[in-house]
Amino acid sequence: MVKRKAASSWVKVFNQNLAALTRNTRRAQTRTAKAVVKQAKAKTKQPPATPGDWLSGMAIGPGGARRYRLYRPPDLQSGERLPLLVMLHGCGQDAAGFALSTRMNALARRERFLVLYPEQDRLASAQRCWNWFDTRSGRAHAEVSLILAAIDQVCLMHPVDRACVALAGLSAGASMAALIASRHPARFKAVVMHSGIAPGAADSTATALAAMRGHRLPAPWSPSPGQTLLPLPALLVIQGERDAVVAASNGAAAAGVWALAGGASAGERRSQQRGQRHPMHVTDFKHRGRTAVTLIDVGQLGHAWSGGAANQPFSDAQGPDASRMVWAFVSRQFATTKRPGPQTARPAPASRNPFFTHPFFFNPFKLPSEAFA
Repeated sequence: MVKRKAASSWVKVFNQNLAALTRNTRRAQTRTAKAVVKQAKAKTKQPPATPGDWLSGMAIGPGGARRYRLYRPPDLQSGERLPLLVMLHGCGQDAAGFALSTRMNALARRERFLVLYPEQDRLASAQRCWNWFDTRSGRAHAEVSLILAAIDQVCLMHPVDRACVALAGLSAGASMAALIASRHPARFKAVVMHSGIAPGAADSTATALAAMRGHRLPAPWSPSPGQTLLPLPALLVIQGERDAVVAASNGAAAAGVWALAGGASAGERRSQQRGQRHPMHVTDFKHRGRTAVTLIDVGQLGHAWSGGAANQPFSDAQGPDASRMVWAFVSRQFATTKRPGPQTARPAPASRNPFFTHPFFFNPFKLPSEAFA
């Protein structure tokens, strides 16, 4: 009798636990379903309606898989080949949000070029930051391979002029764009860094934070082992002078180290202002008549896409139109289709770091204050 009662109590407890487990499982499934629906809805976010195609795809490489979006202008003609601009978003953004902020698709429709928006995954970074700095572990290079895989896929499946491909990015996207271009210079005609940090300034999270504060200099550029020494693609740097996330001195540092690699010297710094937009200062670095680097310092601009759409994150509608400046710069590089051949490396004197002997940016972090007035 006692055994029957004990068995009955055990069965009762078991059934209660089973019922509780079932309820919790159903709740978890409901929460998961709601999260999936919410995520699916978020992924359907569209940039402003622009005639043309807004296509999705996925690239697979050593670092896993990454989604991407591609804008393709309408009315493609048979045999037509269009330039490709690769846009890398910043932290806290995705492909659709970056397209919304920059309004690059509308410009691509008018000027007739393709725009590729690779998208960072939250599993790789909770804030969707490209891991441009993590070269020590190899994660940065794995993401470089993924982005190159996306570019190759788009070039294979769409009418891309492979001789006219350029990179542009904001913040972490700018740093990743520069890293890709420095490792694969033959593949790109131009690169644009908006509020980013030059390659070689960091190799870990701690050093990246120090670089963002302006406490680290990028190392002088040199080709990777086994890489043929080719000229770096032309660089446009856009930097806000009131950037509280990436110190303004990083813009000068990126321009200086890139110019040094190409043997370019700084020209006269000139001031410009368009209407009521924020003023800017422009410096061209040239070598034998060719502009290797253009540095644009935008007064009153914080950590935001200059001239971007109003009411969008990381976007300042009062700044000069960065999207137009990006296209004007890269299209000039596309006009020169002949690629220069390999050059013989000229090692710097061992006694001095050549970065600090540059005629203009001998130390970008100690420029006189009037240089940013």
